[in-house]
Amino acid sequence: MARPTKEVQNVHLPTTIYGEIQLLVEGNDQLNFFEALTKHLSILSVQVSNFGGVTDLREFLSSFAKIRNFEKIRSIGIVRDAEKKSAGSAFQSVQSALRNAALPVPARAGQTSGGSPRVSVYILPDNKHPGMLETLLCRTFADAADDRCIDDYFACVRAPVGRPEKARAHAWLATKPDPHVSIGVAAKKGYWDLDHAVFADLRNFLVAL
Repeated sequence: MARPTKEVQNVHLPTTIYGEIQLLVEGNDQLNFFEALTKHLSILSVQVSNFGGVTDLREFLSSFAKIRNFEKIRSIGIVRDAEKKSAGSAFQSVQSALRNAALPVPARAGQTSGGSPRVSVYILPDNKHPGMLETLLCRTFADAADDRCIDDYFACVRAPVGRPEKARAHAWLATKPDPHVSIGVAAKKGYWDLDHAVFADLRNFLVAL
């Protein structure tokens, strides 16, 4: 289907399309994390872009589908958190945003649509449960002695924690040589074990793009 080539202003839109594979992710933490993970997997033809927050995806995709050189894209992957929603509700929200932009819509999370470009969606942490990127990150050290120390820390301070998985991930990063980095920058510094089994489905998703 022919698409207009007019540039549309959007704060998160990439200025140049240089990759046949486009990976659209939620926020700068995910941007840095997935740049590190795709580099680790030697996926060289992927371009990672931050679409903003979950409420920004609809507008982003509408503008993205009109961006210059869009026709050169053969595959789009979209990654977002389930967080406060169920994974099913989060996926339906992405489906709605894709339809609004007249883009191909996959039937299920983790599957690939027909049409051009091919589109696939991954809902963190695992396409099934509520959660976020930090949910997976915390699982990478769940069996380590560090995790029990973090339990003791939160039990000691007795502070109400609104987002416990985010708090646990940052508590673990506090043990690293550069404790002030974000979770995404931490991936680029090699602080997360990107070969860990908890990332297996996510690695498979990226390779399939």
